[in-house]
Amino acid sequence: MHTKQRGISLMGLIMGLFLLILVALFGMKLIPSYLEFRSMKVAINAIAQERGGSSVADIRKAFDARSAIDDFSSVKPQDLEITKEGNQLVIGFAYRKEVPLFGGVGMYIDYTASTR
Repeated sequence: MHTKQRGISLMGLIMGLFLLILVALFGMKLIPSYLEFRSMKVAINAIAQERGGSSVADIRKAFDARSAIDDFSSVKPQDLEITKEGNQLVIGFAYRKEVPLFGGVGMYIDYTASTR
């Protein structure tokens, strides 16, 4: 009695590895950009909670200090949108990040965050 063999062919293995490598390359290029965005979002949330009644200049100084510590540079303190809604402080920012992928190919990612 002969049974049919089961498993993956060499071409299937090569294609699977190619897709895995492609996803890993995209991840290695895109994850640092996303982590920078998350650290900026955490920073504005912390500043909004700590400095509810502070002036705009104090908030910008606090953001500048956090950017020096956490090492993010995509958003400058001047780029922050600072408003008050009732008695709540709202800090927000929006920016576009270009991530070069390979050769002349890149990706634009639009990030937006607010303490609202």
